[in-house]
Amino acid sequence: MLGGRTDLHIFDAGSVNGTRYCNEILLPYVHLFRGAMGLQFLFMNDNAPCHRTEAAEQLLESEDIERMDWPARSPDLSPIEHIWHFLGRRLAARTLPPVTIRELRLALQDEGAAMPQQLIDTLILSMGRRCETCLEVRGDHIPY
Repeated sequence: MLGGRTDLHIFDAGSVNGTRYCNEILLPYVHLFRGAMGLQFLFMNDNAPCHRTEAAEQLLESEDIERMDWPARSPDLSPIEHIWHFLGRRLAARTLPPVTIRELRLALQDEGAAMPQQLIDTLILSMGRRCETCLEVRGDHIPY
């Protein structure tokens, strides 16, 4: 979010289904942000199957959380794809890259914490321009 963020959440082993998404993301993070932000809160996710389960839909509705309409599979528009790219570059630049799952988890958490807030803010603020460009190219890839 603009001006702030949570720590990077890494799921333990196993698939992320609607129940895990509700219990590990929506309730501990999104619910609290909604409470802090009030009615101006608008939630965005990328329409992964676990985001669209009945449990997730019901939880968002019960918490009066408005979800931004978002096209599925739209990496050119998704700020998180740029965050993953940033994290990947940072991991690749490490003198000693992680070799175990535990090391990877710790490295991702370290790099996520060190990510400049300005990068996150810039990505969020670029959304209007990205959407306009996507419309101009009629849904084709954005030339970035």
